[in-house]
Amino acid sequence: MSTDTANGDDDLKERVTNFLRRNFPQIQMHGGSAAIQHLDRETGEVTVMLGGACSGCGISPMTIQAIKSRMVKEIPEIEMVHAETGMGGGHDGGMAPSFPGESSDETADSDEGPQAPF
Repeated sequence: MSTDTANGDDDLKERVTNFLRRNFPQIQMHGGSAAIQHLDRETGEVTVMLGGACSGCGISPMTIQAIKSRMVKEIPEIEMVHAETGMGGGHDGGMAPSFPGESSDETADSDEGPQAPF
């Protein structure tokens, strides 16, 4: 890797970091964090890890979508954004929110309310 490429990578990494700080201060305000896990200037791909309070947060999928759509518009070198919350499920999300009494094996025809926890 040439010195120019290394300097270009550092500049791009700094711009991505500044983008996250500037556009998503609520991540930090709510006890979360956002960090660059991987940045590939040649392919235009970046992987961002949301941590802290973002792990398990019900609105983290919306935050991820906002990061993806805004970053590719604001930073021309970025063509693809992958984001993880560290909650399993791989790239592009974490856990979907769940609600008491809700289970994935319930049928849509069931009109019974949730089961009591006792």
